[in-house]
Amino acid sequence: MSPTGTLYIVATPIGNLEDITLRAIRILKEVGLIAAEDTRHTRKLLNAFDVQTPVVSLHEHNEEKRSLSLIVKMKEGLSVAYVSDAGTPGLSDPGFRLIRAALANEISVVPIPGVSAVITALSASGLPMNRFLFQGFLPAKTARRRQELAELSMETPTLVFFESPNRLLSALHDVSDIMGNRDVVVCRELTKIYESFFRGPVQEAIRAMEGRRIKGEITLLVSGCPEAKPEWSDTALLQRFEQLRQNPALSRRDCVDRIAAETGVPKSRVYRLTVTE
Repeated sequence: MSPTGTLYIVATPIGNLEDITLRAIRILKEVGLIAAEDTRHTRKLLNAFDVQTPVVSLHEHNEEKRSLSLIVKMKEGLSVAYVSDAGTPGLSDPGFRLIRAALANEISVVPIPGVSAVITALSASGLPMNRFLFQGFLPAKTARRRQELAELSMETPTLVFFESPNRLLSALHDVSDIMGNRDVVVCRELTKIYESFFRGPVQEAIRAMEGRRIKGEITLLVSGCPEAKPEWSDTALLQRFEQLRQNPALSRRDCVDRIAAETGVPKSRVYRLTVTE
């Protein structure tokens, strides 16, 4: 009995062909079959690197049926690579059903990492990257889009969306209406010749985009909700002041400065509370 094949999830460039990895090229050449979201699109990539491997389609309309046939081939020993049109498969692209089916059939699934529009946008955004929330494409209909933004309005991580150039201005207006004048980054045509970034408050972004014909693929980043600082009562401030005053090395001014730094409360307020003490 031949050993079971492997499913490779291969990330491909999002615009600049030079971003493909050496490992990705090798895997695409070595597997017995490549499943692609769009065979015509993928063929251009394969031709650029002289990859002769046979290609079949696997897209949102045939993923369930095609996954079953690919599972049979892999159980017979054939290794398969899956690629989406661009970037890392499964992020707002087909691939999830195929991966789940492979795992359910105890077929090894191996990631071949590379470009992701989400990480590419974040890396040059200037917004916090330590925590982010990727939401895929915003809903096309206004009411549903505004509802989703409202549900996300209190999230503190940086928000990442994909957006159609035709709906970008409407989305920015909705962000402004629902989330306020947050900082945004509009990334257009990442890694391509006409790559561009707008960074600034959303109301400035609206003014910059109005009247322009926007083209290309858009990744939209929105700064997270500022974390609210806890309210400090006069009693709590005085209690903290008394604690610090137990240290003879700290002067009254030192204590006031320390409390202001710890709580974010203005020094003038702390001083007024403690000066009569």
